[in-house]
Order: sequence, then structure tokens, then C-alpha cells
Amino acid sequence: MLISVNRLIACVLALAFGITLLAVSPWSASAGNPARDVRVMAEDPGEWSGDFYAPPSPLPEGEDGDVIRTEPVESGNAQVTRVMYLSRDAHGEPTAVTGLVVVPETRWDGPGERPVVAYAPGTAGVGDDCAPSKSYSDLLLRPLLDRGFAVVQTDYQGLGTPGDHTYVIREAQAHSVLDSLRAAQRLPGTGLAPDGPVGITGYSEGGNAAAAAAELAADYAPELDVRGVYAGAVPADLSVIAESLDGQYAVGFLGYALIGLNQAYPELDILGLANDRGREFFERARTVCAGEAMTAFAFTRTSSLTRDGRPVAEYTDEEPFASVMDQVRIGNIAPEVPVLVEHARNDDIVPYGQGRQMARDWCAAGAEQVEFRNIFSLIPLFSHVTAGLSAHFHSADWLADRFAGERAGSNCGRF
Repeated sequence: MLISVNRLIACVLALAFGITLLAVSPWSASAGNPARDVRVMAEDPGEWSGDFYAPPSPLPEGEDGDVIRTEPVESGNAQVTRVMYLSRDAHGEPTAVTGLVVVPETRWDGPGERPVVAYAPGTAGVGDDCAPSKSYSDLLLRPLLDRGFAVVQTDYQGLGTPGDHTYVIREAQAHSVLDSLRAAQRLPGTGLAPDGPVGITGYSEGGNAAAAAAELAADYAPELDVRGVYAGAVPADLSVIAESLDGQYAVGFLGYALIGLNQAYPELDILGLANDRGREFFERARTVCAGEAMTAFAFTRTSSLTRDGRPVAEYTDEEPFASVMDQVRIGNIAPEVPVLVEHARNDDIVPYGQGRQMARDWCAAGAEQVEFRNIFSLIPLFSHVTAGLSAHFHSADWLADRFAGERAGSNCGRF
């Protein structure tokens, strides 16, 4: 009975986190004609091994967002292209990131050029097989595609490609999202304008990435015409998440965050804090997708994983962790683009105060177009999930207004 319930949990959560677990077919292979189907930057297509997710070594010279290679994907109602593009990690070092670009077949009949929306996916896991671009479904993209928007969905750093996924690491997430927009606009054969309007949306882990991109867009990608950013259920402060997830059914996501911190900041020596059970937890978490993490780690107490018996949250206000917690926290930089932040009051994974405090911090820092709203979620159980389903439609409607030229509102000081 417990297994059945856990499987039900995983399936329900899949809808909110963008995990393609339910009757989703893998990408169609196109390895038969790599020279024709693949555009490779600064490497000989004839020498490409055929493993799409293995970046060339060394990485080609180019600008952030330049496309390294592409591969078409069969789809009945859109032009879908798998891409690898240049980006940067949390420390500004070049890296290769993969994702997909989806252009609907419907003609764009709105004002100006067809917009491109960066869809920052929710938690899929940190194992390479969890990369969203390895299994295509338009289920969560449909509200955007139905409005005629092109969509680019990043895998983030380390999902599919070498190295661990830098899960909810602010700068790495932002770079992956912003460079995905550059890659989409530079991708040949799509009809997308290289300087057309763009938007960003994400929920949960995707909300973290979208909010981080909103903070860094002006400095990192000033040429992008960002009309608006939607950020839902943002895990903005990992020190709070370390406490709220501990012992809960989604504690595996805390494991993902530790893996992300370990990848981006190896000097923290996170494994040095773990006992044998903690090392086993860490090593297994780095290979599994979110559905399996739900069944494997549910209700684990992190105090049972550390050598000194303290929960993970107790380390976050000590050095060297405290400085890193501040570095990855979102809310320190006022976005220069319109942002809508939404959160459910009864969110059972990411505490409601996370999103509200982040938006308040932005307002206090001088942001002029920040709006915070509550997402209504009637069911207390899985409220994070049910609110996430609504968020996808809210974000599409809000971005449509931005692309139509309507000015975004602000309720700073009133929430």
C-alpha cells in the first residue's frame, strides 16, 4: 500500500515539476545523418561521436548563447529542435548547456515579431537521464504555445551534460536561462527575430531560475528585450529550505540542493559532513529523477545523515556556508524588468514567506514593477502541485499582456 501511495505522489508531483514520467516517449534519434542534421561550431562534424550531450573538448570559442550543435526532434504540431549552447557557470567559467527550442506551426498574429519565452523547468532531478530535453512533452508548454509564443526550455548546467546539476544555484540558473534565449534567437531556420521580444517563466526550481534571471538580465544579457518575468513558488533562500524540507516527503529536493552546492562550491566539502548513510543518500540522489527521489528518501531526517548528528539547517548560519547562502539567495538585486511573483499561502514544499520576502526585498531595493499575488490552492495536500498547475496559465496570460504592450502593475508596500 505504501508503494502505491508513493507512486501516486510521484505521478501527481510530475505534473507540477515538469517531469515527463507519464506516457512520454523519448526523443527520436537522428544520428543517422549527423553531418546534415547537426550544426557544430568550431569542430569537425565528421568527428562528432554521436553522443549529443557530450560537449566538444575544448569548448569552441564563441559568445554566450552561441549554438554548438542542434538536432531536430519529431513533433506533430511544432518545429522542435534540441540544442547545445555556450553558457557560464556560477563563477563565470564557460560551460555547455542543452535544451530545446519549440516553435509552434500557428502563425504569429500579435504585434511585432513572434516572442520567445524561456520556460525554466521545475524539478526533474539531477541525474543525466532526468534532463527535460531527453523526453519531449508539450503538456506544460501548451499555455504558451497556444498563444503563438515560441518556447525555449533549458536543461540547466549539468543535466545531461557532464558534471552534477547546479540545482537552485542562482547565477548558474540565471545564465542557463538567459543564454537559452540567445540560443533560440540565433538558431537558423526558425524564423525567430534575433532582437525580438522575450519573456521568462518558471515555477518551483523554475521559479528560482526565472527570478535569478530577472536579477541578472540587465548586466548579463542587456541586449535582450525582456518584456516580463513570471516567478512562481520561488525557493529564494536555501537556508530556509534546509529547514522546511527536512523530514518532509520532498526531502530528496534538499539532497538535490546539497548536490548543486557541492558542484558550484566544492570548497564547502559537503561530503565531509556526512556519515556513511549520508554519503549513500548523496550518491544515490545524484543519479535519480524526482519521482524516484520521492519514494526513496521521503521523511528522512538530515540529522541521521551527518557525522555530528546535527540537521543540515544548523550549518547554514556558520562559515563557510553562511557566505555561500547569501551568494545564492535571491532578493539582493532589484530587477530592471517587470516581474510577477506568485505563491500559494499553504504551499507544502516551498514556504509562502520565501516568495513574499523576495518580492519585498526587490521593492526595498528600488524595483519599480514588481507585483506579488497569492495563488489559490483549495487542497492543503499537494498544494505546491495544484498551485503550480494554475501558475502555468497565469504566467501565459500575464506575459501575453506584456507582449501586447500593456504596462505591468506594482503593489510594492501592499503585501
